[in-house]
Amino acid sequence: MRTLADVELPPDELLVYLDDLILDEAREGIDPVGEIGATCLYAVYDPVTCHCIAASAGHPAPALVTPDGIVDFVDVEPGPPLGVGGVPFEATDFPVAQGSLLVLYTDGLVEARGRDIGTGLEALRLALARPGQSLETLCDTVIHTLLPEQPDDDVALLIARTHALDASHTASWEVPADPAAVADARRRATAQLARWGLREAQPTTELIVSELVTNAIRHASAPIELRLIHNGTLICEVSDASSTSPHPHRAHELDEGGRGLLLVGKLCERWGTRHTPSGKTIWTEQPLVLRHAGRPHTDSLPHAGTRAVRPDTAVSAATDPSAAATAEPG
Repeated sequence: MRTLADVELPPDELLVYLDDLILDEAREGIDPVGEIGATCLYAVYDPVTCHCIAASAGHPAPALVTPDGIVDFVDVEPGPPLGVGGVPFEATDFPVAQGSLLVLYTDGLVEARGRDIGTGLEALRLALARPGQSLETLCDTVIHTLLPEQPDDDVALLIARTHALDASHTASWEVPADPAAVADARRRATAQLARWGLREAQPTTELIVSELVTNAIRHASAPIELRLIHNGTLICEVSDASSTSPHPHRAHELDEGGRGLLLVGKLCERWGTRHTPSGKTIWTEQPLVLRHAGRPHTDSLPHAGTRAVRPDTAVSAATDPSAAATAEPG
């Protein structure tokens, strides 16, 4: 799942690959003794559009708590569990208001001996509706309210508070498919960094913009768009209408090109490719150590509280701000 997430596949497509992997292992007898199959919910939240896309493989639907305390369960098509095969998965796109809570959990939280899932979901709804609690406290409240002292099943719970990036944190421009437009793209990017108070990032960003925009003009097709996102880190995105993903390769000593992506990889902390319905987006991420005066400190990535409970074991907590996924065997 982590490997496929790094490729940034859409949630429904990612589940298809996981399903195929489990079926291949079953056919090859890699795990003939253990359980075959798992349920899974995979969700990706975009803080720029304030939309979430989720796909489910037989997993309970996520709960969404609006800022005014209304609790609802998202109508995500459940699909079959991973390992069944032959049935496509569906992605559900839904808006998420800033400051909402996105709640992911395994069925061990809402199903128990002597309590059906309908009763458990209603109990979860009431527990989530309690206002004014931190995420960690709310996780504890839900666990203590819904679970007996010795649960029969493993339980995972993740609650993320979403944030939005307003227009002051993003800037985008259309780039003509003309090599002469590269210089203008650099100027626009450096001017925007100056407005954000990020002059220290200008030299590196200029090089990254030059390489990505030049590659899009030479090897892809219009429309081409340059976008900068400033929030804790500096993200540079170049989108085009080609679905072909770039791959860095080792240039020979006398080659006049072929080193652009290797250079980009050295200049930034991370980079990758995200496919879109109309083409692809290549992005880079640069860390920003300094905090500049006047810059908002709100983090757009979800703040998350999690709880994992296994029978006869201690409670543990962890966070994952970039994507949300819960899975369980069987």
